[in-house]
Amino acid sequence: MSHSRHRTEAPPLEREDSGTFSLGKMITAKPGKTPIQVLHEYGMKTKNIPVYECERSDVQIHVPTFTFRVTVGDITCTGEGTSKKLAKHRAAEAAINILKANASICFAVPDPLMPDPSKQPKNQLNPIGSLQELAIHHGWRLPEYTLSQEGGPAHKREYTTICRLESFMETGKGASKKQAKRNAAEKFLAKFSNISPENHISLTNMVEHSLGCTWHSLRNSPGEKINLLKRSLLSLPNTDYIQLLSEIAKEQGFTITYLDIEELSANGQYQCLAELSTSPITVCHGSGISCSNAQSDAAHNALQYLKIIAERK
Repeated sequence: MSHSRHRTEAPPLEREDSGTFSLGKMITAKPGKTPIQVLHEYGMKTKNIPVYECERSDVQIHVPTFTFRVTVGDITCTGEGTSKKLAKHRAAEAAINILKANASICFAVPDPLMPDPSKQPKNQLNPIGSLQELAIHHGWRLPEYTLSQEGGPAHKREYTTICRLESFMETGKGASKKQAKRNAAEKFLAKFSNISPENHISLTNMVEHSLGCTWHSLRNSPGEKINLLKRSLLSLPNTDYIQLLSEIAKEQGFTITYLDIEELSANGQYQCLAELSTSPITVCHGSGISCSNAQSDAAHNALQYLKIIAERK
């Protein structure tokens, strides 16, 4: 029984003088394998299965960082990455670099933070993962996928998926839900591919421009009204705060909605909320002896808030 099982096994790998398996020959024989796959195959052959442990996980920042430790036999190595998978790959790569006999052979582990679809064949690209890494890198919200349509005969189904990234939207179609998601993600990557990976500012501005008035755009705006606000004391008598806020809104591209509150305040004053369609939305409270006074007070408070935000660096 055991003799039969031995015949079905793959032929043993060639050994180097040191008595270890030749990882160099294993790598060149299977160039498409990832570091994790190669190290796992090495572990299977040598009966030292790699063990991975997460040492560190920082996910409360714009670009998450993971550190993984891999132990294979007597060797322990660590690797860092912006995803658990990437950290594992780099830990495995470090272990392989120690184990392999031929040090001139090395892995090029791609960093998926800034994919360049124009330079990669589509069949080697995971557009869904690449788009997610791109969003994480820039501190944007993660892409959201929604199945919007499903049709066609049973033997030829067609799915349509909507992908949203910040205020952008793309649709993708495919014979499966996964293919529809991939196609939508590919459209986003194609939209951003004309911006070089080094030019992060242009890409960020492109998204922020689609968002309208953001804190970043306020701080960097050359507009006359917003810069006048930075120099204003906002305490001069007879200042028309509603008019001033309206002029800034027109210049910076946001709208103002005044919401009168029916209930009077504890001291019997009228109340109002000023809602600004900035990104994120700004809401400021105001009160006064009349509705118009309450609106003016809300506008005054909104201007003070915008002034603080615009002056920050």
